[in-house]
Amino acid sequence: MTYPIALTIFCAAFALVTLAGFWAGRWRRPATGMHSLEEWGLAGRSFGTLITWFLIGGDLYTAYTIIAVPAAMYGAGAMGFFAIPYCILLYPYMMVTLPRLWTICTRNGYVTFADFVKGRFGLRPLTLAVAITGILSLMPYIALQLVGMRVVLEALGLKGNWPLTVAFLILAAYTYSSGLRAPAIIAVVKDVMLYIMVLAAVIILPWKLGGFAHIFQVARATLPTHTPPGSILLKPGQMLPYITLALGSSVALLLYPHTATGMLSAKSANTIKRNAALLPAYSIVLALLAVLGYVAIAAGVTGPDKNAVIPQLFLHGFPEWFAGFCLSAVAIGALVPAAIMSIAASNLFTRNVWGEFKRVRGTDLQESNMAKAVSLLVKFGALIFVLDDKSGYAIDMQLLGGIWIAQLFPSVMLGAFVRKLHPWALFCGWAAGMASGTAMAATLHLKSSVYPVHLFGHTYGTYAAIPALLLNLIVSFVLTPIFSAMKLRDRSNTAVAFAEVSDANIETRVPAH
Repeated sequence: MTYPIALTIFCAAFALVTLAGFWAGRWRRPATGMHSLEEWGLAGRSFGTLITWFLIGGDLYTAYTIIAVPAAMYGAGAMGFFAIPYCILLYPYMMVTLPRLWTICTRNGYVTFADFVKGRFGLRPLTLAVAITGILSLMPYIALQLVGMRVVLEALGLKGNWPLTVAFLILAAYTYSSGLRAPAIIAVVKDVMLYIMVLAAVIILPWKLGGFAHIFQVARATLPTHTPPGSILLKPGQMLPYITLALGSSVALLLYPHTATGMLSAKSANTIKRNAALLPAYSIVLALLAVLGYVAIAAGVTGPDKNAVIPQLFLHGFPEWFAGFCLSAVAIGALVPAAIMSIAASNLFTRNVWGEFKRVRGTDLQESNMAKAVSLLVKFGALIFVLDDKSGYAIDMQLLGGIWIAQLFPSVMLGAFVRKLHPWALFCGWAAGMASGTAMAATLHLKSSVYPVHLFGHTYGTYAAIPALLLNLIVSFVLTPIFSAMKLRDRSNTAVAFAEVSDANIETRVPAH
């Protein structure tokens, strides 16, 4: 079934953000052009509170989030709501850690967290481990944005591979020319549309369906009939998985390279602090979006693909023109994070993979040209993966990516505060966490990230990232005094003058270059 009016609105909105993406290359462009990684990949570290709020919000609340969270509520019920406490835990963690990391990275000209680890610990294997883990964790995340966009395109009646290919050719073109400025501008458009969409959906649709009381009654009766059965309240065995998913996901999210890219583009540490206070507004939006899963149940939306329930709900619950507007917001929500993620992956490869193998840092122009080329390869790699109809595998790999990225916590987050950790101990801890986390996910056939931990005769369902990270931390702290006593290579006391930064001495603005 096709929806010509909705499709027209969708195409108009897509054309608008395309023009905005290309225009962004002229916005705040320095006279010398974007011939450095700092300018192309971090927009010159120039974004204030408002733009950073839109950028990080667009970065963290992706198109797939908009589709997958309500779909999880639609299919499983209360268990899918873990995304809300996870976001609540996120922002105090952000307030404590990111301003300090911003100060350290900005003072030393670091573009990635792997740059920070290199400067802090001076160990090439650890730097490469952080960079490669970041890139591997990002690739399925980018692919999921394509999955979200394909769901929208198919709901509008655009079948086949060509619509998605055209959309991402356009994305690749304006990201190449405008760098991080493009998703920053588009994020403003996307978020305004998203807020309008959510407010309309939580007011109009429940009113048409008889109110929230009726919606929850229908959900309570319907969820137990699903396969597997769901419920609107957590079952006793779901408590620990729910808690550990929320905790582990919040630990992991700030370690993703695209989060680092958005954070390092801010012009001051105070900008990061203000955003940690303001970004919870997105959590309110996400909570309202999650409830739309129950609204879809009450509206009688059915189908084999749970990810399609929100597009179908909009198409059947709104006038066609407004459904087109809502689906445009979801699709544009894929463009922002996909662009930032591809930039983040290219920054990591240029600085911390290729740069480590060459051992000699390239010129600013060489770095920016390589990053642009790699960003194209990353996007097309993700596109080919999705066009090959492996979207289910992308979801599985993203679950594994969350487990992997959490293993950077000791090197990055603790590394910003704790001076005595030995770099080889951190490397061994990373290897232990990666191996154990991967083994747990493989045991579950990559279909779930909740692993049954057997302890003292009891079984505890736990997000696999948590026991893997605990093992990582134990290995890191136990081996640090051993390796220090053995006098293994350790530059942590000689290579890191920036480690003396105190909370009272946090830089508030970008230093003059």
